[in-house]
Amino acid sequence: MNENTPAHATSLPSELLAQLGRPLSDANAAYSRLHPGDPDRRQPVHTLYGGAQLFSADSAAKLGSFAVRAFQQYAPNAQTLARAVGTEHYDSVLLERVHQRVAEKLNREAVEDFRIDFEDGYGNRPDAEEDGHAASVAREVARGMSDGTLPPFIGIRIKPVNAELHARSIRTLDIFLTTLVRETGGALPDNFVITLPKLTAPAHAAYFADVLDALESRLQLPANSLVFEFMVELPQLILDATGRSPLPLVLEAARGRAVAAHFGTYDYTAALNITASQQRMQHPACDFARHMMQVTLNGRGVLLSDGSTNILPVPPHRDPQTDGQRAENEATMHRAWRLHFNDVTDSLARGFYQGWDLHPGQIVTRYAALYTFFLSGLDAAGERLRNFIDKAAQATLVGEVFDDAATGQGLLNYFLRGINSGAVTEEETLARTGLTLEELQSRSFVTILRLRLGRQRLL
Repeated sequence: MNENTPAHATSLPSELLAQLGRPLSDANAAYSRLHPGDPDRRQPVHTLYGGAQLFSADSAAKLGSFAVRAFQQYAPNAQTLARAVGTEHYDSVLLERVHQRVAEKLNREAVEDFRIDFEDGYGNRPDAEEDGHAASVAREVARGMSDGTLPPFIGIRIKPVNAELHARSIRTLDIFLTTLVRETGGALPDNFVITLPKLTAPAHAAYFADVLDALESRLQLPANSLVFEFMVELPQLILDATGRSPLPLVLEAARGRAVAAHFGTYDYTAALNITASQQRMQHPACDFARHMMQVTLNGRGVLLSDGSTNILPVPPHRDPQTDGQRAENEATMHRAWRLHFNDVTDSLARGFYQGWDLHPGQIVTRYAALYTFFLSGLDAAGERLRNFIDKAAQATLVGEVFDDAATGQGLLNYFLRGINSGAVTEEETLARTGLTLEELQSRSFVTILRLRLGRQRLL
């Protein structure tokens, strides 16, 4: 064998491999375009909604104050909160930690996302009345922008764009945006989104994208500044008449304007003829719909949100006069809190990290469930991720095969989601996992291995 003879003979010339690989390259590029991965922007942990007729510039502050008062009255200490939601068996240090972080969050930023509702929470009203509310709400949003009183995320939910209501829906949106732009000199609130309910076909998304194109043009707004989230509330959006899921087609029809998909528990179960007494978040029918959302929208660049718990923490006695009435109030609040806590925990276990809240009292258990979910496994997950990365990096360095990157990414996602929710800080994550800030911000287990491999080879 001379020096020009390859060490191992092959039969496929490079020209042929290049020719054969062109369709593969095209397919891989198409996959990457369709599946950009999860957005790296912050996702709110909840969406609290209220009727447009009640909205004011300081609504978020008022609702947050209500949540603080409910927390102070019905969960004044860690033991009471644990008894309310059913976590008495957890370590007392964890319970104190959860209680403290809920208190801090409620006082700092109780409402993360608020949806001004012109649909279920508003009802059908005379056109002149809805016109007036669309304009007055816009002025209140503008005032909130000026005063700095809006929550970090905000939007409006219009009525459906079905045959009966599409004209009313678009008129409300038009009046709102026209008034808002006039009041603010062309500015929109940070993280502003429009909620489009009760889609039955991708054509609804296509029509709405066309409307938003026209509004941006008429109002001289930047291109693609108007985005929307669509609600998955009807079975026709899970499977169409041909047995296929139209959810991916909704994204294509939206032409990049659809940024989130939100599940609607009660409209969905009602459409399946499930009786009111059985309509609940953890019904098997909801499990199927949510899993279809995950399967069909995975990696497509949209955020997913779960539905709501409709048993509300409302005490029966507004001004209790006796010990019996006070006890009844507490028992009612705690029952509702436990149900909501369990629903939120179930959503988290299924991979839904955002959900809808119907009442400010539910904000308490939204954060209690989130913080319990992430903090209860924090130390174990940190140690496991640290060991996992060290093992994977060493195996890669010595040329061994390490093919369990999915587990590593799953552990990393735990911390990324915990940071997003506010349950865990970046500093706590770095201390427990041994990651650098650069590695953590890469959001990718494979990238972390590459960074470590590069550093080790330089040594």
